[in-house]
Amino acid sequence: MTLPIPVLADQDLNLRFHPSGVDYRLTGAVSHRPDGIGWESLGGILTSGPGAASWAKNRLDLVGRGQDNAVWHRWWNGSWHDWESLGGIVTSDPAASSWGKGRLDIWARGQDNALWHKWFDGSWHDWESLGGVLTSGPAAASWGKGRVDVFARGQDNALWHRWFDGHWHNWESLGGVITSDPAVASWGPGRLDVFARGQDNALWHKWFDGSWHNWESLGGVLTSAPGVASWGPNRLDIVARGQDNAAWHRWWNGSWHGWESLGGQFSSGLDVASWGDHRLDVVGRGLDNALWHGWFDNGWS
Repeated sequence: MTLPIPVLADQDLNLRFHPSGVDYRLTGAVSHRPDGIGWESLGGILTSGPGAASWAKNRLDLVGRGQDNAVWHRWWNGSWHDWESLGGIVTSDPAASSWGKGRLDIWARGQDNALWHKWFDGSWHDWESLGGVLTSGPAAASWGKGRVDVFARGQDNALWHRWFDGHWHNWESLGGVITSDPAVASWGPGRLDVFARGQDNALWHKWFDGSWHNWESLGGVLTSAPGVASWGPNRLDIVARGQDNAAWHRWWNGSWHGWESLGGQFSSGLDVASWGDHRLDVVGRGLDNALWHGWFDNGWS
């Protein structure tokens, strides 16, 4: 199934970048921050884009693939802790999710192209295979304790979905033709929002609120997979790399707002997490292959 390309005369936000700057030939509003936000380096040498999750206020967990192809983990709980290896040999960007305090789930594609899973619930458990044949990194989100939904691109370039609600359910196809890792967030029980780059390099969106809705285009020209987070009901924040290698941001709070540049220079896709109302943490791999971090707490820092 090919993603439909609707004519969105009032919504199609095709960001066009040129070496001399940004050409805002758009039909929607765009905000540009010429100097970007105050990015900080968290070090490391990443061979993938990062994943991010939070299980509680003032807690942030970040994962990335190291030079040894293992998953490496760094976290904040009031101060930054050093990188630690979680082992494994992964062939994709890792992803992280949490369904509650003290619970962290790590996801990645293994050497066999299957989905692999490692989790923390007070101590780390061994990696387990959840099967499938993935052609992308996975994405995962939880809408409540004991529930997790995992997404990845299949061999047919469609979006595939598997979920756990006390036991694992089989993979199902959600269609589409996607050209990136997917991203997913939940703003409450029974709600999932999934995003990916389409064949036209725009951002595409599919959502579940008791049943699955058709794909819709949200425009833009992405050069990476998107990342998404929600800090509360009816709020979504999307980040992705633009053609200028900067971080770009679009958000929903009852209606879609135009893309804005957050600056920076990145060599990977970006991810974003939220630990509470009006808090966002955005991460990406810089041109130096280190992990870089910017955050919003009622204003970009």
